[in-house]
Amino acid sequence: QLRLVESGGGLVQPGGSLRLSCSAPGSTLEHFAIGWFRQAPGKERERVSCIRSSGGSTTYADSVTGRFTISRDSTQSSVYLQMNSLKPEDTGDYFCAAGRSCSDYDPPYYWGQGTQVTVSS
Repeated sequence: QLRLVESGGGLVQPGGSLRLSCSAPGSTLEHFAIGWFRQAPGKERERVSCIRSSGGSTTYADSVTGRFTISRDSTQSSVYLQMNSLKPEDTGDYFCAAGRSCSDYDPPYYWGQGTQVTVSS
């Protein structure tokens, strides 16, 4: 069993930045693909980014391309989501999830509890 813990959410003004962290205390994320998902109030959950386990290639939703960056730390113990130029529509609960791949047809099977992001003036 893998326990994922997110942190770094909060309230930020439009145009601001936040960095979310996803860690697995006592475990490594090295062999997992890690995705960041968000769910806005009244909307379906969507994947905003994913980083593969091997090679570390990444994917982004069109709505965040050029503004968000996903990365792993060198120890493979954490995955980050750097969010820049935040917009009110980025508001939501953000979850990290671990799985075998970043394929839409191979959903992750470990989920964190989420961290809330609010973009508002």
